[in-house]
Amino acid sequence: MSWLRAAITGVLVVAVTFFLLVWVPDAIINISGMSRSSKVFFATTEFVVALLLIWFALRRLQQRKIL
Repeated sequence: MSWLRAAITGVLVVAVTFFLLVWVPDAIINISGMSRSSKVFFATTEFVVALLLIWFALRRLQQRKIL
């Protein structure tokens, strides 16, 4: 049963990572009404914060032996 849990967790990690590192910054860039530099700043900031959160979450999952 542990391989099934690992497979489900892996799929969820990939889906959340894709959402946070690809889809959200792209959505920020496509917002109208803001200057280009503001969009780039917000997208870059979100990307870095999301990357750090994913790193932290993966470390926690690894410590709890879920991954």
